[in-house]
Amino acid sequence: MIDFWSALMRTIDGALIQATALTAWEAVAVVLAAAYLILAMKGSIWCWFAAFASTAIYTALFWKVSLLMESVLNVYYMGMAIYGFRQWSNGRGDDSGIQVISWSLRRHTLLILGTACVSVIVGNLMATYTQASYAYLDAATTCFAVMTTYLVAKKVLENWLYWVVIDFVSIYLYLQKGLMLTSLLFILYVGMAIGGYFLWRTSMRDQRVVLAQ
Repeated sequence: MIDFWSALMRTIDGALIQATALTAWEAVAVVLAAAYLILAMKGSIWCWFAAFASTAIYTALFWKVSLLMESVLNVYYMGMAIYGFRQWSNGRGDDSGIQVISWSLRRHTLLILGTACVSVIVGNLMATYTQASYAYLDAATTCFAVMTTYLVAKKVLENWLYWVVIDFVSIYLYLQKGLMLTSLLFILYVGMAIGGYFLWRTSMRDQRVVLAQ
């Protein structure tokens, strides 16, 4: 009986140490992710540096809690951080190398339909061949985030509207997996994404005024 309780206490202690380490890394990733979004809202090219560091941490965290596609997504994010930096700098070394643009409703409709189809296929494969949790939701947030991150790199105004929906679904997933800090971050993301939309829309209008002069 004593051996049983000793083993149980060792298991609990190990779990607590592991959870503390997980929370500490999650906190660092949250701060960097918030910095990325704030800088992106302002149109600052430095957002991509914060994005790279944050997504590197999240890649490991999501793999550990079996959100496999979320982990793969963050590998993609690291690549997009490099691509986004190059796009925004546009070889000029400042924040003004690329301007905010808007895509047509028809183009967005086709984009949504295509991404939704890919999400269903990926979700089915994950549900069939992996131990992934919430396979279809995980796949949907991943596929739409992949597409939307590309829109950010291209400075397409409507990217912020996609993020609002993606963030709401992500909040549910993270709550189910006990990632409380990340869930709180994504609640903040929803408000910031709405703010980012209006900031970029104002920036786009200012660009048009300058071009018209």
